[in-house]
Amino acid sequence: MIRANNNLNTFNLEELGVEPCLGLEFDSSDDAREFYNAYAIRIGFRIRIGQLYRSRTDGTVSSRRYVCSKEGFQLNSRSGCPAFIRVQLRDSGKWVIDQMQKDHNHELGLVDDSHPPAMQQRAPRAKKPSPEVSQKPKFKLLENFDYGSPCASGVLNVKRIRREGDEEQIKSEPHAGLLFNSADKAYSFYQMYAETVGFRIRIGQLFRSKNDGSITSRRFVCSKEGFQHPARLGCGAFMRIKRQESGTWIVDRLQKEHNHGLALQTGTHKKNYNAPKKFIDDVNLGLDPIDIAEINNGDPIERTQENNIGSDWYRLLLDYFQAKQADDTGFFYSVEVDGGRCMNIFWADGRSRFSCSQFGDAIVLDTSYRNGNYLVPFATFVGVNHHKQPVLLACALIANLSEQSFTWLFHTWLRAMSGCRPKSIIADQDIALQQAIAKVFPGTLHRFSLWQIKVKERENFRSMSNEFRFEYEKCIYESQTSVELNTMWSALISKYGLKENTWLKEMYENRESWVPFYLRTKFCAGIPIKECLKSFFGTSLTPKTSLGEFISRYDQGLARWREEERKEDFNCYNMQPFLQTKEPIEEQCRKLYTLTMFKIFQNELLECYKYLGIKTYEEGTVSRYSVRRCGNELERHAVTLCASNLNVCCSCQMFEFEGILCRHILRVFNLLDIKEIPSRYILHRWTRNAEYGTVDNVESGVSPQELQPIITWSMRESACKYIEAGTSSLEKYKLAYETMREGGRKLRWQR
Repeated sequence: MIRANNNLNTFNLEELGVEPCLGLEFDSSDDAREFYNAYAIRIGFRIRIGQLYRSRTDGTVSSRRYVCSKEGFQLNSRSGCPAFIRVQLRDSGKWVIDQMQKDHNHELGLVDDSHPPAMQQRAPRAKKPSPEVSQKPKFKLLENFDYGSPCASGVLNVKRIRREGDEEQIKSEPHAGLLFNSADKAYSFYQMYAETVGFRIRIGQLFRSKNDGSITSRRFVCSKEGFQHPARLGCGAFMRIKRQESGTWIVDRLQKEHNHGLALQTGTHKKNYNAPKKFIDDVNLGLDPIDIAEINNGDPIERTQENNIGSDWYRLLLDYFQAKQADDTGFFYSVEVDGGRCMNIFWADGRSRFSCSQFGDAIVLDTSYRNGNYLVPFATFVGVNHHKQPVLLACALIANLSEQSFTWLFHTWLRAMSGCRPKSIIADQDIALQQAIAKVFPGTLHRFSLWQIKVKERENFRSMSNEFRFEYEKCIYESQTSVELNTMWSALISKYGLKENTWLKEMYENRESWVPFYLRTKFCAGIPIKECLKSFFGTSLTPKTSLGEFISRYDQGLARWREEERKEDFNCYNMQPFLQTKEPIEEQCRKLYTLTMFKIFQNELLECYKYLGIKTYEEGTVSRYSVRRCGNELERHAVTLCASNLNVCCSCQMFEFEGILCRHILRVFNLLDIKEIPSRYILHRWTRNAEYGTVDNVESGVSPQELQPIITWSMRESACKYIEAGTSSLEKYKLAYETMREGGRKLRWQR
């Protein structure tokens, strides 16, 4: 969804070359009209207001059409042009383009600057403007904007065109009654005044006439007005100008006092603004001829450690993203821009987004590019699919490893994935990452990456004996309770005199994020605790891989994994594993689980026969069993079961961690002659129906808002399969087409 809001208003969209497209979002219908009018000026036609539609319930306007001025045939000058956009009011209060037609049936051409094409509307009753009043367009074309001076709101400032006689006016302070020939001159004046006093400004609200929709007044505010950004303090300073009947603009309201300190800017640094970040979602930005990463008062930005994204990357990636969007309507990308520099980039195709709806409960954020001097600062969000294979959920380029970068990354994830919040994230131990995860995903387990822990262990234990290493690993990996862990840890630290070891202190404080005893209580899709995870793209991406090579290798690596997934899907539907027992629950799970997951379950079922189960406690319907391995008194676990609803849990917590029942619970089921596993203990994500294109048997508790995108992506994936199969030959095309026609007839019948 493209959004035109306070951080990226209609002025900016038109400046950056954004064309109307489905999904473009505005704060009001007036903003949509203003944007379409500016687009028309650039392309070379005029617009007018078309039909409006009202709600049947309360009579409020629910959608509006803005059309080419040559729409219809009521006048001789009209040719029935079909070009239009329609914006619809959504429940969120935003206006979104839901219908449009860009093609015209007449010639287009930019009109002379002195008479720019404007939106046709009823002329207001006004006196004839005096000769000295300059007639200027309401919107300036691209060459009239100063890309070198972004103001604090992220809005590109209008370039001041100095003329003789202006200097005297700029030296004066704003006051009520001050006259300007145009709104642009008023803006330039207030901007120069702000530079002199020591603050920055941005464009605030505008007000329109109820009669003809023309702009009647504008507000220019201090950059610290409002509270939408942490840098804003709710400053009340502003200047409002009002249009008079003569066509001039007068300052009618003014507030000079600020609620923050002012800082004078002198010399060549007067316009060296450091604009706070603005967010651009799914916007096809046309930044030619000025490169997005080279906008800094006309001087190229040098690459530093604070930004590892090259200045020429965005244009290359933009072409790639647009090509992907042409083939995949579910493709999403978002770019973060800071002061004209491309900071962070996020993208995910439709298949990855659907994968997230099924397998986004446990994710691995891999930023291992930091291990070497990688040319491309690449990061991946990887999940585990129903075949226990890694599945790509999203990708990103990260300029730096600050809390702000990761916070933006996670907020963008939420927008792209319809608010999907993972139960666990496996990522580095960095403080910035910890703070961002806690802020954006409260309640989500942040599990530390094992490879990073191993690196630190080698650094800190270089001089330690093998005996210490043995005792250390026993403490970490064999502790069954928090008391046992604390006792063994204290003894270890005291024995080897490590009380002053800073790293060990830090690790103990964060023990719930890496010690297996604590991790078992959170779902991690069975991602091993004692093994380092391999990178999704493996060795195909190296530290010396350039961006050009990166794109092709990325596509190849992704295609390779998806081909492996297709093979496993094929095997699931065409191969049937052998049953090893006569238990009904084995047959039940063979029908439901994928081959991989069934093998895991089958192994647990076979192992359960090596255990003894003894009831140790009973009260009402609740019973507790002690399950121990035959010949090994040390391997013992407690299973608690409620007979009334078959709720069950085991002290090994395999189901909580991996989502599949353990051998200890299966042994108790066997003792009680339970023939079928309750459905809540067979997770949908491990079943054959968790494949792309199927939404059957989704767990209860999924809200309509969460279910809607799942259904959309599922239908899209199913349609893609028909297309892929149907285009392979004429015979298959006929079969696929007839199948879809039959489905269409059934859908119409159901209506």
